[in-house]
Amino acid sequence: MSNIFLTAEWRKLIMANYAVDPAILKPYLPYKTELDLWNNTCYVSLVGFMFTHVKIKGISIPFHTRFEEVNLRFYVRHHDGKSWKRGVVFISEIVPKPAIALVANTLYGEAYSTMAMRHAWEEINNNQRVAYQWRKKGHWHSLEVTADKQPIDIEAESEPEFILEHYWGYNKRNELKTGAYGVEHPRWQIYPIESYKINADFGALYGPQFEHLNRAEPLSVVLAEGSAVRIRDGIVIQ
Repeated sequence: MSNIFLTAEWRKLIMANYAVDPAILKPYLPYKTELDLWNNTCYVSLVGFMFTHVKIKGISIPFHTRFEEVNLRFYVRHHDGKSWKRGVVFISEIVPKPAIALVANTLYGEAYSTMAMRHAWEEINNNQRVAYQWRKKGHWHSLEVTADKQPIDIEAESEPEFILEHYWGYNKRNELKTGAYGVEHPRWQIYPIESYKINADFGALYGPQFEHLNRAEPLSVVLAEGSAVRIRDGIVIQ
């Protein structure tokens, strides 16, 4: 078992989940993985959340312990000869800290970039508002929900369970190598969504192959409370 590389908390995760043609994702598919579908549907998720209490190898890095992240991801699985290991592949990960992007891209082969970011968490009567914003070329994009303040358990064999219960990260190193790392956290609770707003130019952010999502409605939007997480040292599958 690999050692722990990073510990942190992931909090207030908004996940807007869209159906896409699997062919769009084939160029991003890592070696020895296959697309993981739910009810014969291929998903991508736009995700915003807070990284807090970040430590690398047990050490807190000044000014890098709390920050926003927004990513676009899809879902895969890999069979290691014994069992299926379900995970995610990131098309893009955006953070406001250049050093975080440098470390993740160098050590894990991820697709991090740096942009100005901000967030808002507030309580309004019986509801909560959670919002994440990020700026590219002077334009602010945003992902926002209003939800109940009382969390609920995730139903077994539900769409939210499929979206949230992936415990591996995979990335395409080249045509014959895949990077992989384990992600550990307890089963999360979610908040019933009252409303959502998405103002993101998918084409400008992620390429013309995703521009059609500007006109699409997500199949679902989830707000998860999150928890403490542990990310293990990466391995290479070949």
